Amino acid sequence: MARTDRLMRLMDALRRLPAPVTAARLAQETDVSRRQLYRDIATLRAGGALIDGEAGVGYRLTEDPALPPQSFSRLEIEALVLAVGELRRTGDAVLEEAGRTALARIIATLADEQSRQAMHTVLRSFHPPPASVDVTVDMTLLRRACWEELALDVRYRDLGGRVTQREVWPLGISYSDGALKLLVWCCLRQDWRIFHASGIEDACFSGLSFRPRRVSLLRDYVARRAVSEGAAKA
Repeated sequence: MARTDRLMRLMDALRRLPAPVTAARLAQETDVSRRQLYRDIATLRAGGALIDGEAGVGYRLTEDPALPPQSFSRLEIEALVLAVGELRRTGDAVLEEAGRTALARIIATLADEQSRQAMHTVLRSFHPPPASVDVTVDMTLLRRACWEELALDVRYRDLGGRVTQREVWPLGISYSDGALKLLVWCCLRQDWRIFHASGIEDACFSGLSFRPRRVSLLRDYVARRAVSEGAAKA
């Protein structure tokens, strides 16, 4: 693991784990030896991080210069916790974990009273477990393709069982009950298409980029949807 990545993981662990955190726990979280952990703590301190440590007790990040103090109203805190909790409905475990980690980082920057409020929120949303979606494609690959505007070669089986090989430009991912879909610009049809992720049998980067087309294509797609929905209501 690169040194910078290792130090970032250590700072993340210090932010989100209840303090004080033992050296053993931090070493486990960052996947390093105890000796390496001590060196990394010293490096962070040399860089300006105020990390208190007591033998037999653990470490506490008392000031993190990388994160400015945060302040939220109680309702804003409730909304954040509720929104992150709703991520379980996507059925995407990686996305759900990312939400929990981000929330932990936010809570770590709050004042004590607000931090306690975040631990004892009253708003809840109860739903049955999400229906299992049979997805074999690598979701990390799809997300990266959308973020970095990288074209994909995909083998897709549609709902009628027909299989086609296409180059597509991934624009966005949508989650709904029992379905996970990918919005693309299809180079074969020269039009927008929505693929069920469960129908993507294979996907790989084509080596081409469609930057900076993603934003304009998304904007045009949303505009077209608005016109279609308006006509349907008329």
